[in-house]
Amino acid sequence: MSSSTKSSSTKQAAPPLPEPLRVPVADSHTHLDMQSDAVEDGLAKAASVGVTTVVQVGCDLAGSRWAADTAAAYENVHAAVALHPNEAPRIVLGDPDGWSRQDAREAGGDKALDDALAEIDRLAALPQVRAVGETGLDYFRTGPEGMAAQERSFRAHIEIAKRHNKTLVIHDREAHADVLRILAEEGAPEQTVFHCYSGDAEMAEMCAAAGYFMSFAGNVTFKNAQPLRDALTVAPLGLVLVETDAPFLTPAPYRGRPNAPYLIPVTLRAMADVRGIGEDAMAEAISSNTAQAFGY
Repeated sequence: MSSSTKSSSTKQAAPPLPEPLRVPVADSHTHLDMQSDAVEDGLAKAASVGVTTVVQVGCDLAGSRWAADTAAAYENVHAAVALHPNEAPRIVLGDPDGWSRQDAREAGGDKALDDALAEIDRLAALPQVRAVGETGLDYFRTGPEGMAAQERSFRAHIEIAKRHNKTLVIHDREAHADVLRILAEEGAPEQTVFHCYSGDAEMAEMCAAAGYFMSFAGNVTFKNAQPLRDALTVAPLGLVLVETDAPFLTPAPYRGRPNAPYLIPVTLRAMADVRGIGEDAMAEAISSNTAQAFGY
């Protein structure tokens, strides 16, 4: 095997199991359906290092149905159901040129979005579905023409979460001010989680004032992520969660390799260092916060 082949196969290889946590915690946001391990294996691997609960998050109708079915089948899996912010414009406007990096799709118009939201509403009523999300705004991939569909979808998801008394899980990419504005205009559900928190310390103070949970992912460990570490420093410990967003955002030193719930301890230890507290204290806070945030 050439050295270049060897290094590329190492890059694709799953990172090793970290030292187990002494205090069990939850992965507050993962996509088991996008990971290479079978669900049972992925959950067993996670449990072996102290990650005993996961929140499985849907991004479209098929993924949301899968999340609900998986949560019904496994006691330690809770579901979140939604149309991802980039899914709403795909439904309404179609995706003829593959901007979303998914399959081409015909435009369905507002009627198609209404039909999809009705299905999310149906799924949100199920007892194993603890949250409505990930919903919100994403200005990174969706151009101005898609913003109206995103906003309409986001407002509808907020209404669905409140009506079913479910947690709201926010995806906010390069849209901080508008996300906060719409939450204020609509009135946020009692429990609201900013998944893969991406704001700075000033925004963390605004989220804290509103009582929003902030969930930190593996990117808090990246060298260039000082603003995230600053935000973690000022976020009240009672509003902090941890997540993988697996298979994405694998923490350093494994950045670029596949992520999975069993890598939560790597991120949690980095977070404890940022806060200057012991890993057990960090894990206890996160364990209690996640149970509160998702009502399990």
